[in-house]
Amino acid sequence: MDIPVDFHYDEVNFYDEQESGEPPAPLGALAYLKGSFDGTGLNTIFRPNCGPPPLGTKFHRPVSPVPPTFPSDNVLELNLTADHITFSSRSLGRVPNRGFGSQNDITLNGVSYVQHVNDMTNVKTGLGNKPKPTGIHFETGLWMNIPATNVNPVLNESLTRMGSIPHGTTINAQCLFPTSTQDGPPNILPVSIKPFAEGNIHEKVHGIHSLHVDKKNTPRLPQDLTKFIATGTINQAILDDPNTVLRTAIEGLNITETITFAVSTEPPAPEFGGGTANIAFLNGTPGATNPNAHINKMKAQFWIEKVQWPLEIPVYKPGQAPLQISPKNARSGLPTPVFQVSPPYEITKPRTITAPAILIQYSQVVFMTFDQITWPHISVSTLAPSDPIPVPDSVWS
Repeated sequence: MDIPVDFHYDEVNFYDEQESGEPPAPLGALAYLKGSFDGTGLNTIFRPNCGPPPLGTKFHRPVSPVPPTFPSDNVLELNLTADHITFSSRSLGRVPNRGFGSQNDITLNGVSYVQHVNDMTNVKTGLGNKPKPTGIHFETGLWMNIPATNVNPVLNESLTRMGSIPHGTTINAQCLFPTSTQDGPPNILPVSIKPFAEGNIHEKVHGIHSLHVDKKNTPRLPQDLTKFIATGTINQAILDDPNTVLRTAIEGLNITETITFAVSTEPPAPEFGGGTANIAFLNGTPGATNPNAHINKMKAQFWIEKVQWPLEIPVYKPGQAPLQISPKNARSGLPTPVFQVSPPYEITKPRTITAPAILIQYSQVVFMTFDQITWPHISVSTLAPSDPIPVPDSVWS
């Protein structure tokens, strides 16, 4: 969903005056969100189970008690994923928001995005190499940069993510302008998928046997995780803390700087605004007092990581076609950029250079409520640029 070349957001000129020629409004950290990114990750979701087949979910191994009796009224689905996000190649431009009274007008800018996620879980291999992927997520939306205001509201520069999901939920998640820029790799804290009593995150729900990887007859897909445990793609450490997948993906990389920001539909003070909206089926009843799967909150943390990648350059003569080279430390199954290399002079023997490229990582928690329980739905992913990255001339000097 790219922005058309001839489209540029701005104030409408009704007086046939010369265009102002003002540049697009600032993007801030969103300037890194450009082009396409591909990656891998993990998705975990507890979903309702309305009864035994053919009404509810089919299991190869019988589960007890019979659904929909608790704790068989839910299914824990685990997906090894292939993730693709395309951000618009151009920004929107200058999006005017009008202030009232003593609050001046402001100008926003942003980028559009499309994301699709496929399930790659292969129960035969225990890897994320399923021959025929299955789509499990599709999202369109906008990332917007909002300038600071000092009257109404009094608020620093902020970011917002506005997304639409086919199941029937839309989100508006905000945060103050990147809360952290640090040298080196990110500090990725643990996250838990354990369900809790509605309205009380500290009151964990017990008796959810699907959270134990060694159990093979629980309401979980896949039920038998033996092959995944053997390959290390899903084990108890990962189920206890899905962010383990993110930390593993960047082990050993030369990350020189990390930009961190965390958006939420219920952002902490002094930020406010945002929220979720659900279709009637998800709410179940007016006020969502008996929901099928009410989404009341979403939060997501993003890390934009600047990485120095080692490249081994083979013998090369000027005039040859550009080389496409993967980093020396590329690891099978983990997202890694490819570089387009055109040395400005002859390379008479192989040599190693380093070139910069970013990775994007995220950890997202959607809070889904049914049966008076809130079930964290967690998705994590590591993404690298999809297209070859030209190596800058500066690396040769």
